[in-house]
Amino acid sequence: MMTVLLHLAGGVALLTWGLHMVETGFMRALGASLRQLMGRSLGSRWRAMLAGLAITTVLQSSTATGLIATSFAARRVLTPIAGLAIMLGANLGSTLIVQAFSLHLGWVSPLCLIAGLFMFERGKGSQMRDFGRAFIGIGLMLLALRLLVETMQPAEAAPAMRAILDVLADQPLPNAMIAALLTWLAHSSIPTVLLVMSLAGSHAIPASTALAMVLGANIGSALNPWFEGNKGNDNLRRRLPAGNLLLRGGSCLVLLLAVGPLAQWLGRLWPDPGALVADFHTLLNLGIALAFIGLLKPVSRLLERVFPDQRAAADQPDAPRYLDPSAIATPSLALTCATREALHMGDIVEEMLRSSMPALLGDDRQRILDITRRDNAVDRLHEAIKLYVTEITRESLSQHDAARAMAIIGFVINMEHIGDIIDKNLMELAGKKIRGQLSFSHDGAAELAQLHHEVLENFHRAQSVFISADLHTAQTLLAGKVTIRELGRHAADTHLARLRDGVPESIASSSLHLDVLRDLRRIHSHICAIAYPVLEQGGGAPDTGRVRTQEDAWQGVAGRV
Repeated sequence: MMTVLLHLAGGVALLTWGLHMVETGFMRALGASLRQLMGRSLGSRWRAMLAGLAITTVLQSSTATGLIATSFAARRVLTPIAGLAIMLGANLGSTLIVQAFSLHLGWVSPLCLIAGLFMFERGKGSQMRDFGRAFIGIGLMLLALRLLVETMQPAEAAPAMRAILDVLADQPLPNAMIAALLTWLAHSSIPTVLLVMSLAGSHAIPASTALAMVLGANIGSALNPWFEGNKGNDNLRRRLPAGNLLLRGGSCLVLLLAVGPLAQWLGRLWPDPGALVADFHTLLNLGIALAFIGLLKPVSRLLERVFPDQRAAADQPDAPRYLDPSAIATPSLALTCATREALHMGDIVEEMLRSSMPALLGDDRQRILDITRRDNAVDRLHEAIKLYVTEITRESLSQHDAARAMAIIGFVINMEHIGDIIDKNLMELAGKKIRGQLSFSHDGAAELAQLHHEVLENFHRAQSVFISADLHTAQTLLAGKVTIRELGRHAADTHLARLRDGVPESIASSSLHLDVLRDLRRIHSHICAIAYPVLEQGGGAPDTGRVRTQEDAWQGVAGRV
């Protein structure tokens, strides 16, 4: 008996891990495209539902699709109606995956494993590697299903197993609870439904038990996004998971009351128990989608009343503060609001930049986490300001206002890029330094700190240029590129000298040191880009070709080091 349970647990674990590989593989390969597809589906609830179906079919997880939709809704990019439609489509998409795995194509598993391994090994550093990971996951899932079937066939006749299944045979609520728990643990209904399909196909459980477990799996699948959405205090993140739980979970609870007669009726129509499980799962979610697609507006109103938006600037320091929708009809006033919000965003990026070097040099894990959280706020502000200014440009603008709108867009884009470099590059290097227990030499750390100080000073000048549009300040900002270039060249030359002298710290942290120099210069390039609109309007545009040639020459020196 213990051997059978061990094999069952191993099969479920392999199935779940295969699903995880499929989800992460496709997400890494197609994540941006899938988010764009979701963003283009906002105009119609039917398009939104189809987008949810398509994304889930690729990701192999309605939970992943639900979390993406929830993040969009939390940023006010997605309306509750479109978000609920995406969730309905996601639920239906997960059933199509079960249908595909019910075809019993035994030869597909080794083919997917072989092709996936080839793509994974040959595609290092490319998208092919991610697709290979996904194909390996599909192969493992098919292999796990075969393991489950082969385990259940001899186990069905075992007295202990038969006794357990007989006890649960006429207990729909415990069966549903067991399936819901398994689904919640696996973070997906697909492994649970496939397990139930395997048990039913081998006649280990009756149809009523199988259908009760399918209903429980659907309830458990609706619980996963709900628990994820409740991790914070943001009501906007709770609306879509709560709506999905209400529609999907509520429907399943109602059907659970009549699962016995329903199983008898469907059993006469579907002689194959395995096919019955797969088709019931699909028809259930299709029925829920068709029944509620026309009722999403009252459901969304209910969710807005139950989960009101209580976020205020005092409670959310990094939330948009100055983007007044009522000011859009007056472009000059709206642009002032957008400018104030852009400066708010700039203050957050400045704090990230200021904290980055102490976090890097001091191995401060807490500061690294704080900077990562602040970058999420920068991304939200970037999206909000961009959408707000886009709304302003729909009005008739004067030439001055149009230029100011473009300057605001350029400023927030550069701020977002700087935030990304700090978070995804400098903080990644800080984490690598901590994990590798590396340290810079005393002189090397001093050079990095000096370069960081100059970059921070020019960041302040860039904010001044953005506010005042002063030509002289813009020229001073751009002249700072010479100082940064000289400091960078000096730091690279002295680092090379320390390598020749065999300084242990410099040898161990050489690539780290040069990467930090590179990232600080990248940040400074985005800082200087804020001056270009002012210089172009004032007729003081620099000779960018000469500057670029000098920068490329320094990069060549750094590359040789």
